[in-house]
Amino acid sequence: MITIAIANQKGGVGKTTTAINIATAMAATGWKTLLLDLDPQGNASTGLGVEVEARVCSSYDLLVDQVALADCIQPTNIPNLDIIPATVDLSGAEVELVSVEDRTARLRDALTGHTAHDICFIDCPPSLGLLTLNALGAADTLMVPLQCEFFALEGLSQLLLTVERVQQRFNPDLGIVGIVLTMFDRRNRLTDQVADDVRDCLAGLVFESVIPRNVRLSEAPSHGLPALVYDHSCAGSRAYIALARELIGRLPEQRKAA
Repeated sequence: MITIAIANQKGGVGKTTTAINIATAMAATGWKTLLLDLDPQGNASTGLGVEVEARVCSSYDLLVDQVALADCIQPTNIPNLDIIPATVDLSGAEVELVSVEDRTARLRDALTGHTAHDICFIDCPPSLGLLTLNALGAADTLMVPLQCEFFALEGLSQLLLTVERVQQRFNPDLGIVGIVLTMFDRRNRLTDQVADDVRDCLAGLVFESVIPRNVRLSEAPSHGLPALVYDHSCAGSRAYIALARELIGRLPEQRKAA
C-alpha cells in the first residue's frame, strides 16, 4: 500500500477538501483507497457522510489503544473508498502518547503489512505535533496543499524543515510527491504572483493541476458528499480529477494498482 500524508501546519489551506476529493478521484479510477482521518476536528469523516455516532472505532483507538487496523476501517458510500474516522478523543492523543516508547512510530506500525488497499491518504491536523509526526513517520511520501497567498509561503518553509528533520530521525525514505496550489483565483494578481514564486523555487515539485476557488467545493461537505459526487462537472471536481491523473503519473510504476 502506498501511503501519502496530506499535511501543512497552516490551517485553512484546503487539506481536508483535498484529502476527501483526491481519495474519491483515486477510488473512481479503480484504486482501493483508504482515507485515514487524523484531525481531531473529524472534518474528513463528516465530509464523507460518516455521522459522529457511527464512529465506533476511530483513529484514536488505532493510535492510543492499538486496536487492529482492520477493526477501525469503515466503508463509505463511495465504491472502493474506505475510511478510518476521527473523533474528538483524538485531541487528547498527543498528551497520552507523550510517555509512550516509540510514540512517533505508532501509526507506521499499525499500517505495516496492510494489503487490502492500494493507497492510503492521511488527513493531518493543522499543526506539526505528534499526530502529524506519526503521519510523516508512516508515509511513503507527502502531498502539500498550499493556499495561494503570501503567508502560506512562510508556512511552507517551516514544513519543509520539519520534513528534513523527520527524514533524519524517523523516516529516511520520506519524499514529497508534490505541492498542490489551492484556492486559486485568477482575478487576484497576488494569486498569480504566489503561484509563480512557488514554481520558481520548487520547480517540478508543484503539480500542474491547480485547485480553484469554487463554491461547489465549499458546499459539498455540508451534504456529507465529496464534490466529485455532489457536482462532478464543477470546476473544483474537474481540477481534482486532473490532479488524480497527475498523481498517478508520479507514483512508482511497480506499486500502481492493477
